[in-house]
Amino acid sequence: MESEALKRQKMLELQRMADYVCMLIVASDYPQIDIEIEKAKVRNRCEELYPDRMDLYEMIYESRFDRLWYQFREARE
Repeated sequence: MESEALKRQKMLELQRMADYVCMLIVASDYPQIDIEIEKAKVRNRCEELYPDRMDLYEMIYESRFDRLWYQFREARE
């Protein structure tokens, strides 16, 4: 059985990766293609760690990335 410390470590890893993507969207001029690559890394890692929870990934992370893109990137263009 997985320890609580390991569970927490996995959650924090995914959170850090997602936070990095959010930062790229909000506070950088990174090209969209590079941000899409980073988003794919988060998605792939989530699939490795939580293959049965991808519906939650879509609801939480993809919707956040889309919202931030709309707020901070499309508003600039």
